[in-house]
Amino acid sequence: MLKIYSPSEAQNSILKRSMGPNMPVSEGILSGLKRIFGEELAPEAAVARLLADVRDHGDRAIVEWTKRIDGIHLQSFLVPQSEIDAALDRIPGDLKDALFQAAERIRGFHERQPIPNWTTTEMGGVLGQRFTAIRRAGVYVPGGTAPLPSSLLMTAIPAQIAGVPEIIIATPPGRPHGQIPDVILAAAAVAGARTVYAVGGALAVAAMTFGTETVPRVDKIVGPGNLFTTLAKQQVYGIVGIDGVYGPTETAVVADDSADPAWVAADLLAQAEHDVLASAILFTPSRDLAQAVQVETARQMESLSRANIIAQSLSFRGGIVLVEDLDQACRLASDYAAEHTCLAVRQEQQQTCMDAIPNAGGLFVGERSFEVLGDYVAGPSHTMPTGGTARFASPLNVLDFMKISSIVQLDDQTSAALSPIAARIARSEELTAHENAALTRMARED
Repeated sequence: MLKIYSPSEAQNSILKRSMGPNMPVSEGILSGLKRIFGEELAPEAAVARLLADVRDHGDRAIVEWTKRIDGIHLQSFLVPQSEIDAALDRIPGDLKDALFQAAERIRGFHERQPIPNWTTTEMGGVLGQRFTAIRRAGVYVPGGTAPLPSSLLMTAIPAQIAGVPEIIIATPPGRPHGQIPDVILAAAAVAGARTVYAVGGALAVAAMTFGTETVPRVDKIVGPGNLFTTLAKQQVYGIVGIDGVYGPTETAVVADDSADPAWVAADLLAQAEHDVLASAILFTPSRDLAQAVQVETARQMESLSRANIIAQSLSFRGGIVLVEDLDQACRLASDYAAEHTCLAVRQEQQQTCMDAIPNAGGLFVGERSFEVLGDYVAGPSHTMPTGGTARFASPLNVLDFMKISSIVQLDDQTSAALSPIAARIARSEELTAHENAALTRMARED
């Protein structure tokens, strides 16, 4: 059952969480590393070894480590285009329709994002900013406990809208023979992605970072993943760009006494279903709602397929925080800066709560705008900042696949006026070559 906390108790327990990839490492992970590497290694060291091996040995390292880690011998990890197209015909018709409908909304949302190239002639000559797409993006699609076609749509489509000319997909090979699930390949076909590799985890990050005989080097890697994927992205940042360092998923629900306890419970359960490290937290000033949600959570969980995972998540990372009023609920929710913040409050309170919660990866306003719709079909990408990084980071969007070039095209009069200013500052920094570059032009003007 979900435990009810006071705000002070919550600050010392469920609201106190590790940032980014610094998450608890289970004994199972450590024993698995010893089995694979033949010695005791920390996850960070194991990832560093995989990255170095792929950097130095390319395809051969991917084949050898995939066999050791997953027990799969890959003959080829580039999926033929014919297989991608055929997968779309093999999946059920209603699922095919759902993928196309989700893709249409995701595309429609991101097409509306402005790409603000601008110039001005009001500062002497022409100054401005130019936005251009990166040349090649690598999209990682997780596939650990279940295939996630939604993640493929949510990452590949914004890259297409940005105008990225080459998008490659990497996703783990499935057991026992290395096939990628049809629903993932079908999602690639729906998104218009033409290049898919059956490579998972840190190996995929390494291949896309350094390039191999088969996998091209990319400019930026995006998409969520497990601990090893996240650590790998963290370690290669600077060689390639990354969208963010993602930890366990999380939802904060802010609710008043008008909320439907069955709906609130269903939303908390949906979040907890992801992972034993997922966080599902309710902030409410209503003790009656808190107690009703406790009852509903226990009742609904009995019929759910991942009840064991949910129970562990709610026990260790979830809870109900009983606050004094909605103001305090909103302050705590903003301080927590959750990946998803859901507002189950009266309509007249919605805007006030939104204004009081500046830190949130996504705001889901009203009980009909529930977070599961955001996971699949609402429109914005479901790849959002976690671990409190919503204080400074944003959901994946079109601008993640673009870079800005500053434009400096000064007229002669402005250049002449600015040169002595630049020369004086350069002299204060003892950069005489900089000063000389400005003085030389000043002398020419004389």
